[in-house]
Amino acid sequence: MNNLPANLFANPVWNALQTRHRHLALSAGDACRYPGDITPFAAVAAPSAPARQQLQSLIAPGEPVWLVGGDYKEVPEFSLEATLETLQMVLPKEIIPPDPTIEIVRLSAENAPEMVALTNLAFPGFFRERTHEMGSYYGVRSDGQLIAMGGERLALDSYTEISGVCTHPGHRGKGLAANLIWQLVRNHSREGLVSWLHVSRENRRAIELYLRMGFKTVRRVTLNRVSRNLAG
Repeated sequence: MNNLPANLFANPVWNALQTRHRHLALSAGDACRYPGDITPFAAVAAPSAPARQQLQSLIAPGEPVWLVGGDYKEVPEFSLEATLETLQMVLPKEIIPPDPTIEIVRLSAENAPEMVALTNLAFPGFFRERTHEMGSYYGVRSDGQLIAMGGERLALDSYTEISGVCTHPGHRGKGLAANLIWQLVRNHSREGLVSWLHVSRENRRAIELYLRMGFKTVRRVTLNRVSRNLAG
């Protein structure tokens, strides 16, 4: 499979929170979000004024959240703070993941502080205290220190997103990220799931790695960071 169906992936946060992550959803009508200590993602079923008002009720004044797609430049409920241009990529199911070449450990809730600290070196604010509840996470240690990690984020029917992949700057170039990704891919393959991911269009290093591993680019997606207007 070299595609990600538009009916799911044009609005992946909404679809994840309606299906495999329903137990994590905070909802109000046609709006939903993850708890703030899990991930800063929110969604509406469709970009209508009533849905935006329902989403507004789920967000504290001034609190930033990320929305996939849509135009939030001039809407009364929110202020647009930033945009992030990303690629959605998928790994064709026919690709066979290699065996690990390093020792990989399973991470859990007790590792949350060091997971947050490591990911803040690469993408501050996205990984939070309870992000690990979204899926399975794995890491690599050196002298007891967590130096690389990766795991799962958005979970859709038959599709699980690989996310949180990062390596401490002092340990890059050793194949740690690829080993962690292959660990997740092996799990997904056993479970009959398709592996996919988001990556910033500016992160050339990561994109080149994913392409070497066999991931295919499916579409461009804009992420919008918005905050609820204080007067709303």
